[in-house]
Amino acid sequence: MKRALLAVLVLAACQPPPGDAAPAQQTLVFSGVPTASSITTQQTFLPIITMLRRETGVEIRVQEPTTYEALVEGMRDGSIDIGAFGPQSYVVARERGARITPVSAQVKEKGAPPSYRGFGITHPDSGIRSLPDLRGRKVCYADRLSTAGYLYPSAALREIGIDPLRDTVPVFTSGHEATVLAVANKQCDAGFAFDEMVDRHLVERGQIQPGQLVKIWTSGLIPGAPLAVADDLPEPLRQRIVSALQSKATADYLRANGFCQGECPVGDATAWGYSGVDDSLYEPVRAACRRVGWNSCTPG
Repeated sequence: MKRALLAVLVLAACQPPPGDAAPAQQTLVFSGVPTASSITTQQTFLPIITMLRRETGVEIRVQEPTTYEALVEGMRDGSIDIGAFGPQSYVVARERGARITPVSAQVKEKGAPPSYRGFGITHPDSGIRSLPDLRGRKVCYADRLSTAGYLYPSAALREIGIDPLRDTVPVFTSGHEATVLAVANKQCDAGFAFDEMVDRHLVERGQIQPGQLVKIWTSGLIPGAPLAVADDLPEPLRQRIVSALQSKATADYLRANGFCQGECPVGDATAWGYSGVDDSLYEPVRAACRRVGWNSCTPG
């Protein structure tokens, strides 16, 4: 119903307005997976959201995420229009029937492929040196729908005969920031999180200090976190969103056009920006789901 009404009312907004007339305003909803509790989605994506408002002439409301599941279900039921996913949560949303398309994915540096890595971490006093040492230990995982925080580590653990749910004492923290801090503060013996949260975010904020963490595992390359757009948005509006996210959601463009200043990190991985992708980029994630079993990959 929401999108049907939007389709009728925003057609004028998606056409060049006559003279100086302002386009009709309607509201789209932007949300994302929760990776940190100290920085909101509004703060993380503000330059992109502000740029999209100008490009589309449509107001964009940010819905702060509560869980990965909330984003998946919000895009499936049509209450969210643009989603900043993790790779696994995107795959799960599609698997559950969400009519969405990934249009761009995070790129750390200009010209680099859209990808990142996950780390397994511990604290120096844990006695843990590698993945086999996690058997029977208290391990923090970000979320059952987190790629670097659960899926890829789960696949690696299963390859050496460790079931993360039965052979470790699992703690799901609901975010990468919480996982890293729990390990640094010795509330968990070990944990898994995406690379920038370990190497950069919390270090730059002064929340962890050198020597507090030890890396025990590094994943292979993981396809970059996608921005996905609802397929049933009015087509002229949808095309404006897609074009903007594929060509203007970069630090260079956003800085040059006054949407941010200085370093202008874009997205939750301190990325340079986003580059165009399609669904095929996420085949390695589906392969990981097959290795751990779809029931484990798509809980709920």
